[in-house]
Amino acid sequence: MAAYLVVEAVITDRKKFAAYAQRVPDAVARAGGEYIVLGGEAETLEGDWGEERLVVHRWPDMASARRFWQSDEYQTIKRLREGTGRFRVMLVDGCPTGEEQ
Repeated sequence: MAAYLVVEAVITDRKKFAAYAQRVPDAVARAGGEYIVLGGEAETLEGDWGEERLVVHRWPDMASARRFWQSDEYQTIKRLREGTGRFRVMLVDGCPTGEEQ
């Protein structure tokens, strides 16, 4: 079943964050993930979102996402993000499709 890595981010140093943002998409793709939400316009329909932005990756399954997150490659790239903002990350299962029910 597909899994989704959901990132809530408030970027405070865009210049420094750029080094991370340039490297991580290729690493996600090599590991089998794909971006579903990345930047773009956002409109708050309810509640108080403030400065937060969402990034969502889709993965084949929870194990694939965990392998990426724990990989040496991503841990090296992730260090580039340090001091660039505040981040919350959650890994969630997707809804089963007709074939998986």
